[in-house]
Order: sequence, then structure tokens, then C-alpha cells
Amino acid sequence: MQEDTIAGIASGMGGGISIIRVSGENALTAVGDIFRTPKYLSDEKKDSDWKSDYFIKKDTHTVHYGLIVDDEENILDEVIVILMKGPNSYTREDVVEIDTHGGNYVVKKILNQLLHHGVRLAEPGEFTKRAFLNGRIDLSQAEAVMKLISSQNDFSYQSALNQLEGSVSKYIEVIRQDILHNLGYIEAALDDPEHISLEGFGEKLRTIINGHIDQLNKLLLNFEDGRMKSEGINTVIVGRPNAGKSSLMNLMLEQERAIVTNIAGTTRDVLEEKVVLGNIILNLIDTAGIHETKDVVENMGVDKAVDYLSKADFVIYVVDASESLDKSDEQIIHLLQDKKGVVLFNKSDLNIVLKEEQLQQKLNWSVIPFSNETKQGLEQLKEYITNSFLKGNISYNDQIYLTSIRHRNAVEAAVNSLKQVVQTVDDGMPEDFYTIDMMEAYRSLGLINGETASEDLVNKIFSDFCMGK
Repeated sequence: MQEDTIAGIASGMGGGISIIRVSGENALTAVGDIFRTPKYLSDEKKDSDWKSDYFIKKDTHTVHYGLIVDDEENILDEVIVILMKGPNSYTREDVVEIDTHGGNYVVKKILNQLLHHGVRLAEPGEFTKRAFLNGRIDLSQAEAVMKLISSQNDFSYQSALNQLEGSVSKYIEVIRQDILHNLGYIEAALDDPEHISLEGFGEKLRTIINGHIDQLNKLLLNFEDGRMKSEGINTVIVGRPNAGKSSLMNLMLEQERAIVTNIAGTTRDVLEEKVVLGNIILNLIDTAGIHETKDVVENMGVDKAVDYLSKADFVIYVVDASESLDKSDEQIIHLLQDKKGVVLFNKSDLNIVLKEEQLQQKLNWSVIPFSNETKQGLEQLKEYITNSFLKGNISYNDQIYLTSIRHRNAVEAAVNSLKQVVQTVDDGMPEDFYTIDMMEAYRSLGLINGETASEDLVNKIFSDFCMGK
């Protein structure tokens, strides 16, 4: 357990009720110091002073009605207090939650009273960090807490929930324990060769390790799919200046987010917004028109557009169908050859000059007639993205998904180490050489549940959490 007792706001601000969470070995006493029962305050003939051990004497997981007071026993608010004694609490420490009326001022007053009684403000993610340090959850489950809070569709919600329940950790731990078992066998055989034989063990180990490589590769193969379904599809809108990119951005957002004018080159930077289409998320990115220019600032915008394009999961290429293709379009088409996307023939409500066949000879993408003015093609665009990109199905199933880049990197490192074990076996090296890379794979996979994570890594992960969690 941590020595400090901490407090933080565990609810969103602005609601009718705010929750102040207190955790630590002095949580019961600190809240007891500032809590009073209505009966005690109404008794004008108090026989004794208020006892701060009020909650220490109460049973765990009970609810108490009362009032919070200052040091002069002026009433600050009427509250409900929920008592959860350790280890049966979120942090495995004594935890008290104060349900107070919503509003910044009253919450601040109560927090200040707690600070006067030996409590300090919690750091971002410190409650969950204590749950991890006290062994209630592992690091993967801790990360799932924030994923659950920030989930925006059924897939991200369900994958976070399953990760919180330990799906990823359990899958990885089975592999880690088997690696550890075989490490132990090799070490025992090397220490006691008279009774434990390693004859033929290399061939057996190769089969076992290749099986684990296959298991881990399945996670890696599903990573991009899981990431996009959970965090959103990085969708970049590209086109030459004045093709209608920013108008499309506004149309999909259903608000005037991007500045739109008749002047080419209005967009000089990158605009990013999230758009929810049914049950999928688009990380929509509006970029500067790609073309040759001597304007220094505009050139920076073009460079950014090209950079975002290189990292895109999906591209919406907006073409002005009322004009012929020019050098800028040729430059864009060259950049799109290895990408996945769709072409919008914008301004299709005007006199169309460009033919679909002309473009498809250069870029084999589907073409959707479109108009930002009349909204022609908007529903077709949404349907195309949903059906062709995610096959219209993003429901969660029993497949284990990695949705964290940190987890992916750890699995990739483990796979590389295990491949080296196989190579060592094939090279006919002594058995003690196997253990070097086996141990490295074991360590890499341990980064996922936090068993081998450094203090700096743990602190970095929890520093990204919100306050009060």
C-alpha cells in the first residue's frame, strides 16, 4: 500500500452529482473528520466531541447519509458516503466515495477540507495505478480502463471490456508460462545431466516455439484491424486546391469547421476531426491542396498533406469533375498508387468535363459522382466506406485483438526473439544458447501485463490518464 492518502474528483463536472474519491490508509479517518450525522448536529446538548473513527467502526460496502462540515462545523453540503474497506475496493486500499451536489465551488470546498486533514490531491490515473501496484489488475487491464472510458463504438467498448477482464493478459500469460517451463527444464538438465536428458530436446523445442510464433503472429495480423475498429480509420481528404475538400469536411461534420472560399489554397494546415458513421469511426483529416507553389507557408501545408497521406488508412480523393486533370492531379495520382480509397467526382451538378474512364486508366479506384452543393453522393460515400472498408461488420467476436501500439511492439519483439531461438536450434548450438532469446521473449511479453515494465514506463502510461481515475 502507498503511504499517502489521496483524493480526486471521480465524476465529470457539470452534472447534478459529483463524486469525490478518497483512497489510502487514512481515508476512513480523514472523511470521518469532516463528516457529521444530522442527529449529531441537531443535538444541542452534545455529551462528547465527534469521533473521527466513525467510519472505522462501520461495515464495509455500506452507504451513509450525512453532512460535510468545515473546522467550525459549518455545513458545506448534504452528502451520501459510500464506504469500501480494503482489500475489497478498486485500489485494494480503504476507499471512501463522497457523493455531493454537482458544482465546482462545493466540490472545491470539500476537497479543501480533506486537504486540511492530511489528504493530498491525486495525480492523473493514480487510483488505477494503485490498483495495479497493489496487484488488483495488471498493466494491460489498467490501460483498458482508459480505453473503456474513451470508447466511441461497440467494438472499442467490447474490446476494452474484454481486455479489462483479462483476455489479452491470459492469452499472453499462457505463452509466457510455457516459455518459462521450458527454460526451467533446460536449466535443470544443465545442472543435473545425469538424471535429466536433453537428447532430442532441440527438435521438440523447435515445434513448441514455432507454435508460439504462430499464436503471436495471429495477434499481429489482427492488430491493424483492431486498431482501426477501436480508434478509428485515419481518413485523409486530398485533392488539388479548390477541388472541394474543405466543403466535404464540413458536410460530413454537419458544421462549418473548415474555412471555405473561392480562393485556391485557403487551407494551409491540417484539420482533424472525428466522424461517426453508424458504428464506425473516421479520423477525418482535411489537408492543403497538393500542387507546386512558391508560397513558403502554402508549401509547408502541401508537405504536411503528403506526410499525412503516407500514413493514411483510407483516402478520399476529391476531383473537380468540371475541369480536366492537370499536373497537380498527376502528382496526387502518383502518390495514391499503393493506397486504399475512393474518388469523388465533385461538382457533378455542373457541366462535367472529366470522364470516369480517363481517371480510372490512371487510378483503379471506384468513382462516386458527388456534389457538395446538393449533397449528391454523400450517402453513397458513407455506404462505400462502411461496406468496402470494414465489410459492413465490426461486431466483436471471440478473437483476441491488440489495439495498443505498445502491445504490438512487445509482441513483435517477442516473435523476433523466438525466431532467433529456432535459428539457434537449426544452427546446432548448445542448449544453453536457447535460453538467452527465450528469456528475452519472456521479458518482452511481460511488458504487456507490466511484470517486466520499468518504473518510467508505468509512470508514463498512468500520466496519460484523466484526473480522478
